[in-house]
Amino acid sequence: MSMIRDLRAAVVRPSRVSLRKDGGTYDATRSPAAASAVVDCAVYRDGRRIETETALTPHEAVRLVRRDGGFVWIGLHEPTEAEFSGIASEFGLHPLAVEDAVQAHQRPKLERYDDSLFTVFKTIHYVEHDQLDANSEVVESGEVMCFTGRDFFITVRHGGQGSLRALRHRLQDDPELLAKGPSAVLHAIADHVVDGYIAVADAVQDDIDEVETEVFSPGRKGSPRGSDAGRIYQLKREVLEFKRAVSPLLRPMQLLSERPMRLIDPDIQKYFRDVADHLARVQEQVIGFDELLNSILQANLAQASVAQNEDMRKITSWAAIIAVPTMVCGVYGMNFDHMPELHWRYGYPVIMGITVVICLGIHRTLKRNGWL
Repeated sequence: MSMIRDLRAAVVRPSRVSLRKDGGTYDATRSPAAASAVVDCAVYRDGRRIETETALTPHEAVRLVRRDGGFVWIGLHEPTEAEFSGIASEFGLHPLAVEDAVQAHQRPKLERYDDSLFTVFKTIHYVEHDQLDANSEVVESGEVMCFTGRDFFITVRHGGQGSLRALRHRLQDDPELLAKGPSAVLHAIADHVVDGYIAVADAVQDDIDEVETEVFSPGRKGSPRGSDAGRIYQLKREVLEFKRAVSPLLRPMQLLSERPMRLIDPDIQKYFRDVADHLARVQEQVIGFDELLNSILQANLAQASVAQNEDMRKITSWAAIIAVPTMVCGVYGMNFDHMPELHWRYGYPVIMGITVVICLGIHRTLKRNGWL
């Protein structure tokens, strides 16, 4: 509870945030040369961006919206508590949502507060690699938090991937859609994130196909025993990270597509159904990846076990063959004066011949039975 009280105190102290001349904000406790967390701040009216001579500060954008209508879209990247506190107090954002947006590492979710919606998306980026090994990073995750209100939309992004700049430009090229307000932006971001999931799922499928082919390739040589298990396990860990981004988001998308909400335009709500459908398909793929990797890992371990059994059979077979001359040599190595054929002229070649014949007979029998 003390953490919540401290956060509420921070939210109502906008004095800790300074406004820059170029329209950005920065933490007053930071060096003035430090980059601002505000990536872009713009006002949209009738689906079109309001152009101004200088970059708008969040405070100026709010005044412009409240005076002439429209909505403001503010984009931030990894803001500190101090940088976000002024914006949070300006829009009356709930302290718990503010805490989640600043701290990051949140589970995908949808939360409804009095006059706003708080949505968390996990972005997934496929990491290109020349060859998959036990240390390869396959997917990289980030986060996008969205605050949706009647006249504002705020995005807080964490991680190096998932830039929304191209998405903003694409929306600005479609004034009819952007005229629907902040809910249109929320849908566009949800669609953008899920489309990223689809692309990553296709790339991960290729990696799994490659591993599966190599594991079941007959007569494969040059691969150290156990290396496949390490690659499969690493790929399984990356798929698990992918699954943590996809599965929790399904319920929020269903709510946005099925349950009427004051802040979601009815026309936009229909489009959320398409996003939810695509997300459900990706979830099925990810679950399938997990199960398939389990099967591949079990098959690989079974192959390793079979290979070990074959090695043991070969070792046992050669030990059985070597036991014959060892026994004969052991008998005739004893220092007795009276032994069968001890002083016979042809005793040595006969005994050696018998030993070779017995060894060849054992070798043929074991090979015919598949032990050699």
